[in-house]
Amino acid sequence: MDKAQRTAVFLDRDGVLNVEAGYLYRVEDLHLIAGVAEAVRRLNDRQIFCCLVSNQSGPARGYYPADHVDALHRRLCQLLESEAGARLDALYYCPYLSAPEGGTHPEFTRWSTWRKPNTGMLVAAAWEHNLDLSQSFMVGDKATDVDMAHNVGCTGILVQTGFGERVLAGDYQHHTKPDYIAPNLPIAVEWILNRICT
Repeated sequence: MDKAQRTAVFLDRDGVLNVEAGYLYRVEDLHLIAGVAEAVRRLNDRQIFCCLVSNQSGPARGYYPADHVDALHRRLCQLLESEAGARLDALYYCPYLSAPEGGTHPEFTRWSTWRKPNTGMLVAAAWEHNLDLSQSFMVGDKATDVDMAHNVGCTGILVQTGFGERVLAGDYQHHTKPDYIAPNLPIAVEWILNRICT
């Protein structure tokens, strides 16, 4: 008999977990948003699968190599652990960008099903970790995060940290309608836990 599929909370990185600061050329410039480590720990404590999904086009744009993104993610995980004993169960990111969108590095310049709002990262995570996408949640600060969630049947939550306020002002896709709008990740997690536990 197959194991029951799990509910997951997918988290964008910049503007959701860490302070939005553009392209992070220095690892030490990555700083957590206040309260996010404790919010992730709440999900951990409920044994809800926590997964990073992030567009990271720096390698495709030639700004820095892919191993720099890996170093940023090591710092992110270290900060989550040191601040609240929190952890991410898996991390996925898309380093690819098509040439028309600004990709220049030959290794990473291509169209990819992993680039949001395409659903490749969520589908890969669901396949590899036995996740039920229809019962899962995506938290992001951009319209592409919400669109990706809806494209795969997840609940899409927009936080107003990062670029979230600009989405609500209509600076991105006007048709994007989040299932819930939260000021920040801790309040988004509270809303998610209320949905899962009722």
